[in-house]
Amino acid sequence: MRKRQLSPLGMAVKMRLIEVGKTQVELAKEIGTSGKYLHLILIGERSGRTFIPKIAQALGMSPDKLDKIA
Repeated sequence: MRKRQLSPLGMAVKMRLIEVGKTQVELAKEIGTSGKYLHLILIGERSGRTFIPKIAQALGMSPDKLDKIA
């Protein structure tokens, strides 16, 4: 089984998580979803449209920028 690749959105979020020193699990709790669902958003298996503004806010990113790459 090959490892799933991050989507462009997933790459941007992952890089920002590293910059701010947060884990995916911490972000998931902060935005009100499970770590598994956040993972599905980051690999592009779920759109995560309802979570994009929350992700942007939690990470201090522009929601418009995230929306464009989602």
